[in-house]
Amino acid sequence: MDKKILEDYIDACAVLEQTEAEIKKLKRKQKTVVKTNVEGSNPEWPYEKKHFTIQGTTLTYRDDGQLRIEEQIKERQKKDAEELKLMVEEWMLTIPFRMRRIIEYKFFHGLNWEEVAKLMGRKCTGDSVRMEFNNFMKK
Repeated sequence: MDKKILEDYIDACAVLEQTEAEIKKLKRKQKTVVKTNVEGSNPEWPYEKKHFTIQGTTLTYRDDGQLRIEEQIKERQKKDAEELKLMVEEWMLTIPFRMRRIIEYKFFHGLNWEEVAKLMGRKCTGDSVRMEFNNFMKK
């Protein structure tokens, strides 16, 4: 595991949320139904005025196909983001608790090393926490 993947974890979580919202939006587009009333008459005698309700989707066959392709692409993006997220979370379970806290504060919450040191307590300094992290990542 390297720093780049830890930084990508945050982006993967954001992409996951964004992609889910976009997929919902695409599905709503596919389900849009238009309903209206029209007037007509009997085709045979006696001709009398009648009201008919018609409804249907606003999508053409081509639009529907394009929406399905977009949805498949979004699903692939979502799957890739989920895989990265799970990989990082599984790795986090294998490391010591202290290092989990350091990584969570630094990468997931975006704090600087001094703020991480304050939260870690035990007379830590920003440099000591940074060096501890760097030494851990070299292993």
